[in-house]
Amino acid sequence: MTRFSPRGWLPAVLPVAVLAILLSAGSATAQNVQEPPPEGSTPTNPQDPYENWNRKVYTFNDTVDRWALRPVAKTYRTFMPDFADRAITNFFNNLSEIRNFTNSILQLKGESAVVAAGRFTYNTVFGLGGLIDVATAFDLPERPEDFGQTLGYWGAGSGPYLMLPFLGPSSPRRLGGLGMDGFVLPSLWDDIESPEIYYARGLQIVDKRADLIPAEGFISGDVYIFVRNAFMQRREFLINDGKVTRDPFASDDDEDLMLDDF
Repeated sequence: MTRFSPRGWLPAVLPVAVLAILLSAGSATAQNVQEPPPEGSTPTNPQDPYENWNRKVYTFNDTVDRWALRPVAKTYRTFMPDFADRAITNFFNNLSEIRNFTNSILQLKGESAVVAAGRFTYNTVFGLGGLIDVATAFDLPERPEDFGQTLGYWGAGSGPYLMLPFLGPSSPRRLGGLGMDGFVLPSLWDDIESPEIYYARGLQIVDKRADLIPAEGFISGDVYIFVRNAFMQRREFLINDGKVTRDPFASDDDEDLMLDDF
């Protein structure tokens, strides 16, 4: 079997992370010196200056989802027993505890690091390798942490809202975090060989998409704005550990909902 070694991508990923940080800082500076739009022109949302392009990417992603991913996810949801669906979700969530632990350390959050280590130990040992979430029953709920949150903890700005092909809602800070989490920081995914890792990733994507189907009933109005607000509010909530004192993304749009899977 060929081993999948994402750490070999380090030289390519580090420039992406650095670029994300620079874009985040540059965006914040640009907003401070931005000139007012010409009279009669369409106002630009400061958090979404590339809205025209982002909407085109959203349309592309939505087409791929409607014709490919969503039908597979609906079939999966129809035939997969609830207990098995929950077990698969728990298993992949358990793998992410290493990421939670590492980023908690990088953010100097000792308590969160202990919780992540405890959850991984309990769920792996007593939860049949992570298939059962026994840690939550032991009053150890998950505390999601990623490198995008780590960048935010140390003062890196989010940067403009981005809609990425296939990846969906993001930002320069979030994109840099994904690169670091996926290819640089320690991960249990490193121990999965090829081609098994591709099957596992495919199952994870389908499982996550299937879990989002019930949330579709909450969507109203302009779907693009709804998704954008949900993503930005959710990221703000995570970076501030749930201590939201203001809503920097509030607007005249009513479409705002926090989705756990963003």
